[in-house]
Amino acid sequence: MKFSLRLLYLYLFSAVGLIIMVVGSIQAVNLGLKTFVFPDVDNYESGPVITPEGKVVTEAAKFEEQNKDFMIKNTVRNRQRELINIISMIVIGLPLYLYHWKTIQKENKE
Repeated sequence: MKFSLRLLYLYLFSAVGLIIMVVGSIQAVNLGLKTFVFPDVDNYESGPVITPEGKVVTEAAKFEEQNKDFMIKNTVRNRQRELINIISMIVIGLPLYLYHWKTIQKENKE
């Protein structure tokens, strides 16, 4: 096997495609865990707000209750954005890796 600029290019882009796929797969596992195994991980609930005088302020609890639907919709939107990123990484990374790797395999047989 001789070194050539073309071979370097093929290995480089094959590695880039593989890395993109690995990152997308890691994000897919992360999203799956957050969605199905740990669904409450994105719920941001603050505890009671206590002033320096020791009074409990209930405005924060009221605010959270009023905006619960917004928070849920925002979490869903964020997960949808993550899913779009995952799909695009795999759709770009897989053909990039496969094309360059198959080309390397063909050239090594000849």
